[in-house]
This record gives sequence, C-alpha cells and structure tokens, in this order.
Amino acid sequence: MMTTTDQFAKRNVLILIIAQAVLGAQMPLLFTFSGLAGQKLASNICFATLPISMIVFGSMTTAPWLSQFMQRFGRTAGFILGASGGALGALVCAYAIYSDSFTMLLIGSYFTGIYMSAQGFYRFAATDLASDVYRPKAISYVMAGGLLSAIIGPQLGAAAFDAMVVPFLGIYVAAFVLNCVGFVIFPFLKSSDVAVDRDKPYTGRSRLELLKTPRIATAIICAMVAYSLMNLVMTSTPLAVVGCGFTEVNAGQIVTAHVFAMFAPSFFTGHLIARFGVEKIMGTGLFILMCAGLVALSGVELSNFFLALVLLGIGWNFGFIGATAMLATSHTPEERGKTQGMNDFMVFGMVTVASLASGGLMNCSGGSTIEGWHAVNLAMVPFLALAFGSLVWLAMITRKTSDQPKG
Repeated sequence: MMTTTDQFAKRNVLILIIAQAVLGAQMPLLFTFSGLAGQKLASNICFATLPISMIVFGSMTTAPWLSQFMQRFGRTAGFILGASGGALGALVCAYAIYSDSFTMLLIGSYFTGIYMSAQGFYRFAATDLASDVYRPKAISYVMAGGLLSAIIGPQLGAAAFDAMVVPFLGIYVAAFVLNCVGFVIFPFLKSSDVAVDRDKPYTGRSRLELLKTPRIATAIICAMVAYSLMNLVMTSTPLAVVGCGFTEVNAGQIVTAHVFAMFAPSFFTGHLIARFGVEKIMGTGLFILMCAGLVALSGVELSNFFLALVLLGIGWNFGFIGATAMLATSHTPEERGKTQGMNDFMVFGMVTVASLASGGLMNCSGGSTIEGWHAVNLAMVPFLALAFGSLVWLAMITRKTSDQPKG
C-alpha cells in the first residue's frame, strides 16, 4: 500500500534518476579518458591512473563533511555544492589539458571528486521519505538512472574528444556543461523533515558504536569490497585493452558495456532483495565478482574483456545496492548523516587505494601488459574472502541471537 511519504519519495526518485542519468554521465566519461589523459601528461607511466585516484580521493575526503552538511542544510544544498565542485574541477582539468600540466589535472580531478561524493548520496536521498517496503526499490530505481549515463557518457565522449583541436579538452568542457544541469533540477527535491533542528544536541550512537553494530559493519565491508574491486579492474581496463593491441574505441565500447551492466540490473535488484533477502543478493554479487576475475584471467581476447567487465558490473550492482539497502535500515534518522558519511569515507577510502594500486599493478608489475592485467585480477582474491567472511559472521550472529530464549 502506497503511503503519502512514498508519493513524495517517488517524486524525489524521478529527480534523482534524471541527475544520475545526466550529471552521472560525466563519470564513465572521465573514468574512460582520465587515465589516457594522465598517460599523456605524466612523466612516469606508473602515474597514468593518478587522476582517477584523485577523483576517488576527493570523494573520500568530501564524504564525511558533505554528509554532515546535508544533515544540517538539506539534500538540495548538498547536491548543488557537489555540482559546483564538479563544474570547477572540469574547468581546472580543461586548463590542465590546454597547458600540458599534470599537476593541474590532479587538482581538477580532486574537485571532480566533490561531485562524485555528492552522487554517492543520491542512493541515500532516495530513502529519506520512503517506507520500509519501498526503500530498496527506491535505491534500485535511482541506481538504474546510471543506465542512461552509460549511454550518454561514452557517446558524448566520442563526440567531444574530436570536437576541439587539443585532444581531451572537449571531454572536460562537456563535463562542465553536465554539472550545470544540477543547478536547475535539484531545487525541485522535497527535503526530509530530518534536515534538522540545528540547535538540538546529537543523542545517537557514536561512530565506534555504529561500527560495532554487526549489520552496519557487514554493510560497510561489503560495500567497500564491491566498489573497490570494481574500480580496481575498471580503472586498468582501458590501459589493458589498448596495451593488448586493441583500439581506444574498443576500450570505450567495453567501458560502455561495463557501465550498462552496472546499472541495468537495478530495475529488478530491489525486487530481488525484497523477495530473497539482502544477504543472499549481496552474496550473489560477490560470487559474480569472483567469476569476473576468473574470466579476465582466462585470456586477453576482446571477448574476455567484454565478458569480464559485464560480470564486474553486475556483481558490483548486487553487492553495492545490497550493502546500501542493509545500511539504510540499520540506523536511526538522527544517525543518518554520521553513518552515511562514515560509510562513504571508508568505501571511497578503499576505492582510492584500489585505483592507486590499479595503475601500479597494471604498468609496473611484471614485464608485459598481460602480466600486469593478471596481477590486477589476482589482487581481488583476499578482498573477496574478507567480504564473504563478513556475511558468514553476520549470519552466525543473527542465528545465535534468534536461538536465544525470549522473555
């Protein structure tokens, strides 16, 4: 049965889908071309993926204060701030390309991370006014907006790359224009009443107490693993594809297929969570990520890259949406800002490490592109073991609690 708040939640979901599709298109655009731009400007090829790492690092360091900012001033203000950071970052990167400055490319990439952090909160904003029944579906629908970004981003990139005389300059001009859309659409969001009594003292749990909650700890661990492994492999993919003798166009097509696979399942992921339970969907996502690594290790034909990256996207979708849904039901409204900010700080902290490691493993381990690509995919193993272990631990605690006599 649809509640009044779900009616408002549906309107917010529609706005967030548009934001995910349009503003979110800059992420596949930048993740496809930033490593190649870095390879062009960096003095050492081992630093080629550093611009991508700076985007993720910017997101990590932004998440705690941006979450608190949204708790205090509302989602609209936070999302407009994120779009402003993205627009500024795009302009700085455009200047970096024009002036051949790798340092300025890194600075601009950091500001782009402010947008990336804000985009990460779209999924949480979808739950603010949603009922318990609608919440996983709301998350799923907003994430599904990324399906359109998977189409818009690479197509825009193909057009923008050759639109200007200076290579890569058009990419960052296009990213600037996409961010400007946010100033138009975000004022239409309806805020939750939780955006809050600013003078009321905080009475929720501390960060340490939140981390000691098994469901919160498991949700954070699985989100960290799903997102960081996706980033680890995806960041190196364009370099691996080109290094194995294929073209930049092939690399763009593979990234497009990957981003499509990341978001297409979102149309039914929420329904699967409601039917089978969030733990089973998260476990399935981790298993699919493992399969992606096995396919990547089995060969370097174009079909291997396509299949591995499609599986990588699906595994990320199940693991990350599942972890988000679990986290959203594990804290009170008052704890929202602190919990979500802590979650994204830790998630994007791990993603930063993954993106930094990706370039080093790809370009500086072994003597060939194939050896580097294998090193990237073998690095998935311990992290998958950690995530699977956390789900088993949660199941054991839940069973132990349910077996205790009541009353």
